[in-house]
Amino acid sequence: MEINVLESSKDEIKLELGSVTIVEILRVYLNKDSSVTFSAWKREHPTEKPMLLVKTKGKTAKKAISDAVNSITKDLDKLESDFKKLK
Repeated sequence: MEINVLESSKDEIKLELGSVTIVEILRVYLNKDSSVTFSAWKREHPTEKPMLLVKTKGKTAKKAISDAVNSITKDLDKLESDFKKLK
């Protein structure tokens, strides 16, 4: 999946991602982080890629995204493990 960094500073980052599904999952996990002060996405038109804006306080925006991705991965691994136990 392609990720384009549109703007970046220590406590704010604006990304363009290729999937509404991925950007929504990231938004949900980012909003669970107490150091994230704002996380939302939009797209100007359905044919365009969604843009995610993240603002933080006390942690860099890149670190917040990295932490969210790690949490998502951990939850997916747990889900996969639980599913395999059903067999």
